[in-house]
Amino acid sequence: MGKFFITTPVYYVNDVPHLGHAYTTIAADTLSRYRRLLGDEVFFLTGTDEHGSKILQAARQKNISPQKLADEMTARFKNLWEKLSISYSDFIRTTDQKHIKVVQNVFSRLHEKGDIYKGKYSGWYCVPCESFWLESQLKDKKFCPECKRETVKLEEDSYFFSLSKYQKPLLDYYNENPDFVLPSTRKNEVVEFVKRGLRDISVTRLNLEWGIPCPVDEQHSIYVWVDALINYISALGYSLEEERFFTFWPADVHLVGKDILKFHAIIWPALLMAIGIKLPGMVFAHGWWMIKGEKMSKSRKNVVEPEWIIDRFGSDYLRYFLLREVPFGEDGNFSPALFVKRVNSDLANDLGNLLNRTLTLVVKHFQAKVPRPGKINAQDDELKGKIDSLPDNLQNFMDRLSFSQAFDSIWEVVRGANLYLDRCAPWRLVKKGETERMGSVLYNVLEIIRILTVVLFPFIPRGAEKMWKQLGMEDILSEQKLKDAVKWGKLPFALEVKKPEPVFPRIKEEDFYEVERET
Repeated sequence: MGKFFITTPVYYVNDVPHLGHAYTTIAADTLSRYRRLLGDEVFFLTGTDEHGSKILQAARQKNISPQKLADEMTARFKNLWEKLSISYSDFIRTTDQKHIKVVQNVFSRLHEKGDIYKGKYSGWYCVPCESFWLESQLKDKKFCPECKRETVKLEEDSYFFSLSKYQKPLLDYYNENPDFVLPSTRKNEVVEFVKRGLRDISVTRLNLEWGIPCPVDEQHSIYVWVDALINYISALGYSLEEERFFTFWPADVHLVGKDILKFHAIIWPALLMAIGIKLPGMVFAHGWWMIKGEKMSKSRKNVVEPEWIIDRFGSDYLRYFLLREVPFGEDGNFSPALFVKRVNSDLANDLGNLLNRTLTLVVKHFQAKVPRPGKINAQDDELKGKIDSLPDNLQNFMDRLSFSQAFDSIWEVVRGANLYLDRCAPWRLVKKGETERMGSVLYNVLEIIRILTVVLFPFIPRGAEKMWKQLGMEDILSEQKLKDAVKWGKLPFALEVKKPEPVFPRIKEEDFYEVERET
């Protein structure tokens, strides 16, 4: 048994969780569940980022304290993760005292080492992005190049991190570890950015009301991005109680959106080099979900709220669509038509129908008992053969976070089982009196469904649980291990199955628009 440590970013609490937050977290949860299926000891970290001037500003607009705003928004995130069946190991908040202590410890260590020094900052600051920019980087000399909002001129004392010192070590590390940043297109962007030259970065703000106090100068607060990045080691107890840190660090995968890649692929590894601990195995930057080619934005009124979709259609449909529709790492377009077509075709028609018609025949002709298999023929061997390559194919794709390709390999089995059922036609066998052969066919399909249920549990856990119960399985699905689960013949004959009920009911596009009208 190995260890596996995966993280999402800590999500900023200035507003409610959106589809992008859900996308990252669903992907992390799926990978976590898959690694548990392999038998690994998994630590899955997520949480909320709660400091900074943007939080203070948002709280003032609501006439509440920043802590109250953070509490309210954190509750929204936790509620959504529960609805999405997110199986995190720890939920960190950057207002946690343990986290604050670790951030201050790291800052002090870097200051003592000389990698943090005091200077004067003069430049342009974007409050919504919590980012500093050079005038040459601004759009039309005053607007943030990321969010296009107006920046403000700042000139103040600041503490700086010697990022420029780590330009060559970073480039060497990228070269020696080609999979450190993925997809490769993102890695190329990072490398080119670093090659153009790194400047030392400001890591404190002067007289900021809502931030972690700087341990070496009480007039300063630690810059929110430095604070946020350190969550990945503070959650493990770095510099405090370090047993968990030594067990799980380095992280195997940091999952991030492409808009925050530079923080994770440049600043974060440089900070880790500076404090002398190992770098993560991988930083994977996924793309954005867009509407009609535009990034979702509340100001454009084109935001898809995940909670509304879940309340209407269930969490599995959203989980499946987001991971199936677009290769992970690329941008995707969200539309009700695509959503409905995908879940109806794959989940309702292919998978749900396979389960429903097989169980219906078992209930009707075998008193709801799993029939005993008889002699095996070439068709049976062909069906069983589809399982042989499935574990290796899954591992190959999941190691590269190729969720859509993992689904391709699973659906090759689903469609193969449907084709087998059609060709063997047990409903005709019963008319011919070939009960033994009919029993073999149904056993084989039920065994395929049992294996598929285990394999699909990381992706669509609630639907998989329903399938497992309809099969009559008494073992705990979440405790199954892939190596044992794919062994043929583990479905006990004479096991009593349940009367089938739709696990993945078809939906209509107009139902989706009813949700839109409600919003």
